[in-house]
Amino acid sequence: MVSLETPTCDFGRKATDFRLRGIDGRTYTLDDAKGPNGLLVMFVCNHCPYVKAIVERLVRDVKELQAMGMGAIAIMPNDTQTYSDDSFDNMKVFADTHGFTFPYVIDETQQVARAYDAICTPDFFGFNGDLELQYRGRLDASRKEAAPADARRDLFEAMADVIRTGRGPAEQIPSMGCSIKWREDA
Repeated sequence: MVSLETPTCDFGRKATDFRLRGIDGRTYTLDDAKGPNGLLVMFVCNHCPYVKAIVERLVRDVKELQAMGMGAIAIMPNDTQTYSDDSFDNMKVFADTHGFTFPYVIDETQQVARAYDAICTPDFFGFNGDLELQYRGRLDASRKEAAPADARRDLFEAMADVIRTGRGPAEQIPSMGCSIKWREDA
């Protein structure tokens, strides 16, 4: 496992469209996922210790953001041939176990992860209502272990600002996680 940090936010970058199969049998596009106040695109997987450390807080924060008009979608980008823990069937179990309130989709070709320049799980892309990138940072101070219960909610606070003002914070702390497991033929 290689740990990586995300690059700084490329403010204003437009969201890239996608068409990905969800664990609920539906196919989701950018238009399906966005909310009236923006969109949070999350690259996550089932097996990563960084994702496991934050998943409960992530579900809590996304649920609150959805209530404020923010759309959200989780994309699983890993090579499932090499990492069977991230299989489509295991995605269903993971989402059900953790109570996902947002679509969980698979990027089988890994083209969407490449288009977004995603590099690790978790990797967060927060877009405003015009689908312009405003946040590329961490959920909170968690690493492979959950941060203290009173830790600052970086992603939630940033996206709440995006909802209110259309802009993300100038200062953002990168997300850290496991490298995306790229297919050798991709």
